[in-house]
Amino acid sequence: MATSQSNSFKDEAEKQSFLLTSNRATVLIAGSGIAGLSAAIHFSEFSDVILLAKSTLEEGNTRYAQGGIATVWADDDSFEEHISDTLEAGAGLCQKNAVEVCVKEGPARIRELINWGVEFSKDDVGYSLHQEGGHHKRRILHSHDFTGTAIEDALTQKARSIPTIKILENHMVVDLIMEGKLNPHHHSSSLGECLGAYVLNCETNEVLPLASDLTILASGGAGKVYLYTTNPDLATGDGIAVAYRAGARIANMEFMQFHPTALFHPNAKSFLITEALRGEGAILRNQKGEDFMKDYHEMASLAPRYVVSQSIDKELKKTGDSHVWLDLRHMSENTFKEKFPQVYQACRQYGINVPQEMIPVVPAAHYMCGGILTDLNAQTSVKGLLAIGEVACTGLHGANRLASNSLLEGAVFAKRAADHAREYLVKHTPVGTPKTLPAWDTGRAVDIEEQIDIAATWREIRTLMWNYVGIVRSDRRLRRARERLALIRHEVNEDYWKFNLSRDLVELRNLLIVAELIVECAIRRKESRGLHLNVDYPDAVDALAHDTII
Repeated sequence: MATSQSNSFKDEAEKQSFLLTSNRATVLIAGSGIAGLSAAIHFSEFSDVILLAKSTLEEGNTRYAQGGIATVWADDDSFEEHISDTLEAGAGLCQKNAVEVCVKEGPARIRELINWGVEFSKDDVGYSLHQEGGHHKRRILHSHDFTGTAIEDALTQKARSIPTIKILENHMVVDLIMEGKLNPHHHSSSLGECLGAYVLNCETNEVLPLASDLTILASGGAGKVYLYTTNPDLATGDGIAVAYRAGARIANMEFMQFHPTALFHPNAKSFLITEALRGEGAILRNQKGEDFMKDYHEMASLAPRYVVSQSIDKELKKTGDSHVWLDLRHMSENTFKEKFPQVYQACRQYGINVPQEMIPVVPAAHYMCGGILTDLNAQTSVKGLLAIGEVACTGLHGANRLASNSLLEGAVFAKRAADHAREYLVKHTPVGTPKTLPAWDTGRAVDIEEQIDIAATWREIRTLMWNYVGIVRSDRRLRRARERLALIRHEVNEDYWKFNLSRDLVELRNLLIVAELIVECAIRRKESRGLHLNVDYPDAVDALAHDTII
């Protein structure tokens, strides 16, 4: 892969020189997964772009997407069937117009990814199509079982080759720069237009203002708010938190999707077992060897993801067991190795002799179906601020995401955002400039001497969320979580203003806000729907089939 193209900085000195002299972009994008990279490529056709990556450009949730990307591709499939499956999985809360847009524009975005260099797996008749939970047809394009890596690598290489995209790795947004906070004559109840962002250099801990005509949050999900997750360490809900602090509307945070089959092994960190295995006939069994999913849903092991996760949780609580089994013993070793090389290698690495031996699995926090509320063009409730991908709530997923619709959503709405924003940027008059945006004020902050407090608080939040706001909830647990998080908030805010910023401290602040938003949304929903199961309100209520908006 190319690592030193015309838009990459040769060294830290060149990067800092650029920031100090040209810290303005027409478009500022935070996030380097499929949503952020696709948006950068589309916007670069008519605009200059600064692209922020919290770690390296290649790292993020997209890279770890094993299963694939869903779209109508086969002759025996149809838009109507994909729409129907999505609506069914969404448990009555999908916005149908968002579903229709994403499904119908999906094939064009897939062809675009192929043109950009993504190589999907093929078979004797064309592109190989998997089937996953909740889908009634084979429509999952994939690159073996490391689709996310194939997409990320192709888009990264293309983005690096475009001179109008300036890439800043190891940088993250601290806060958005809002007109209302800078203008003493601004009397509106909102904070006004977004003028850019204060950006932290995660290597030097320096904070600089970056002005932009349009700011796009594509920073991914928030799985690290839970103790057990399939997400990488980057997934701390940063975009949701900064948008909330800027006054943007946030929706449906109670709907955290738990992936039903994360590898259960003491040495395995955040490794999920793709749902495509169940599409190939894998059966979930309890410790007695029973196919227990038949008791919970007519589709058994191919039931929608939230049904499988909740069923496993119920089964484990009923039996007291630590995990269930995923049985692929019907499959030959050669077929397993050919179709799922990443899973095969990981299992063998941990001493699991697949497919002859069953795989131990448990649910783990995986995907945030809620987020920053947007319209069909990625526009948030804040002027000058867009949101794309997992950080956004477009209405596609409703109360539960249909498997492999997430990569599709990132690609579709990145294109829609660019098409819509082109006219906006032509008419827009910049408000902030590098000269008028104030420098970051550190006040009396000092360097933190010990990281142990941050690490301890981080673990306390994640453990609390797992125990009280997990797959199955109750009013008592939710109230207790809210009370304890309020106490933690006091400590975190004290540290935030007392110490100079670091990535860990910024992430901790964001993680806390996301946790509180999840709890507040969960408390407000007085029913059980999709991913939200409250034992005090066990049934879905038609009158409550609406978004939870904060």
